[in-house]
Amino acid sequence: MEGMEARKDGRSWRIGTAADVGWLAEGRATAGLSITTAIPPVYEGYATFHLPEGVSFAAHERAVVDVLAAQTPAQPWWLGFLETGAHDVVFPEAPRVPLYWDWPYVLVEAGPEQALTWRTGHMRGDGSLPDLFFPTDRSWLVSALWDDSWTDLGGPASLIAALCRDPLVNARPVGPDEDALPPGLTRE
Repeated sequence: MEGMEARKDGRSWRIGTAADVGWLAEGRATAGLSITTAIPPVYEGYATFHLPEGVSFAAHERAVVDVLAAQTPAQPWWLGFLETGAHDVVFPEAPRVPLYWDWPYVLVEAGPEQALTWRTGHMRGDGSLPDLFFPTDRSWLVSALWDDSWTDLGGPASLIAALCRDPLVNARPVGPDEDALPPGLTRE
């Protein structure tokens, strides 16, 4: 399926394949409660973030994307939309790429604005962010697992620090062997 494209917003977008996320599938740690269940143990720093009380999804997600974009050289981002049967995958006809426990994702090469605007609602609420996204240079990775109400991130220490400074992001650093569950949240 190399070279497949789909149309949206008046242009063509490259649809990703297993080769585009092979690094993620190979580097992922075994199942567990640590952040490396969602993020491979290859990054300098790790964090979790979730919607803070009293903040809208739009403001929270805009803050997340703004910090990521400000800390990343201009380049495309890969956006991954997990098919749950109840949530928008943006390109319903696109082939799925299996990740984690063979969960089916639609993977699209796009950018920060598409990350904020394409989807209408996801399993963590009314937001639009993809379930998985990273720049083409793989300098960071954001991943929200199917059954988590928070989002995990791995990347450079400077990026983690920038995210933690923004109160709208509500991020906290996590060690690679620590439980990723943010304080005050519970597992289903």
